[in-house]
Amino acid sequence: MGLSILFGIFFLGLLVGMPVAFALGLAAVCGFIYEGLPLFIGFQRVLSGVSVFSLLAIPFFIFAGELMMQGGIANRLVRLAASAVGSIRGGLGVVNVLSSMLFGGISGSAVADTSALGSILIPVMKDKGYDPDYAVNVTVTSAVAGVVIPPSHNMILFAVAAGGLSVSQLFIAGIVPGMLMCVCLAIVAYWVAVRRGYPAEQYPGFKALLIATVAALPGLMTAIIIVGGVLSGVMTVTESGAFGAIWAFLVTLFVYRELTWPAFKRAVLTSVRTTALVMLLVATASAFSYLLALYRVPELLAETVTSISDNPIIILLMINVILLVLGMIMDMAALILICTPIFLPIVIGLGMDPIQFGVILMMNLGLGLCTPPVGACLFVGCVVGKVRIEQAVKTIWPFYIAILAALMLVTYVPAFSMFLPSLME
Repeated sequence: MGLSILFGIFFLGLLVGMPVAFALGLAAVCGFIYEGLPLFIGFQRVLSGVSVFSLLAIPFFIFAGELMMQGGIANRLVRLAASAVGSIRGGLGVVNVLSSMLFGGISGSAVADTSALGSILIPVMKDKGYDPDYAVNVTVTSAVAGVVIPPSHNMILFAVAAGGLSVSQLFIAGIVPGMLMCVCLAIVAYWVAVRRGYPAEQYPGFKALLIATVAALPGLMTAIIIVGGVLSGVMTVTESGAFGAIWAFLVTLFVYRELTWPAFKRAVLTSVRTTALVMLLVATASAFSYLLALYRVPELLAETVTSISDNPIIILLMINVILLVLGMIMDMAALILICTPIFLPIVIGLGMDPIQFGVILMMNLGLGLCTPPVGACLFVGCVVGKVRIEQAVKTIWPFYIAILAALMLVTYVPAFSMFLPSLME
């Protein structure tokens, strides 16, 4: 009965339009009251949930991404990608994917990627004769790279939810899967471009590529500072995030000189709002997860799944399907905090490394960011591209297949995510 009350109130809150964090908190409070537990235990769980040093890196990552979006780094990364692609049919689609891989590897945010690169590339693609739905679909789906390729604040959330996994291991594990996903998307972008007869772009030459590389290098250094600092062990993830934010501020203000005072204020305001939302989710999800453990939800789900099949391939497929469905209807950060303690024990029991599961979770829930009905990236992309959501969804399915293909490879071939971390051991 208690479990029914917990989930019933949570989903009822979502149905009436309540923010996820408040729905989690209300469900947790009702659960504590029903079980007769002192509410101060719930407050202790809330405080302990946000009293994690690694979480301090999240506002730095978010602020660095906002500064880069406002300060001209995105423009230079697009020029670099355009110079590198060459003269292939539908080249701007491939440029879009490569730009997302570069920018996502710096900002760590799929929504920021969609907003920044979409506002630059979608109008250009439309002017060059590309259909608006194609421009939006490529931009939206390639933005998922931002949650897989390091640095990613969502990986920090997973590390905390999993009980303190190594953030550096998670970061390096996401490199190959993120690049694999972008390769699959680039192939699909080219295939669709050929089918629709889009024009080939003109290769600007090696000199233009060299100039674009030099211009983008200060911005690319942000990712090198953040990821390199963590992987080398010189800095903690929080310290590297702080240095990355400082570097992004200096580059956009003194090197590119495009960070105006209004843009700086927008970056600060957006970062504060996003950080507050993430921290509130962490706090309420911590209390919610306490009740999940109390009701033995992970054990019950494991028993249910294994009763259907004891084949690891089938079990992993079922977990992927469940995560895909949940990702379509719920916020990514909340799902990381809720699903990790539920599914992690199951995959560990199958012999999967927690690091590999973290990458699978990022890719899976990242796909939910570009699927209806609550895909944040899909909404942003359609607004920027002035395309109706139903119009974009009708033609986006090849790009979904590309992400799913990469997801299946990472799920069933551990080497894709575990090869680079194994070199660090």
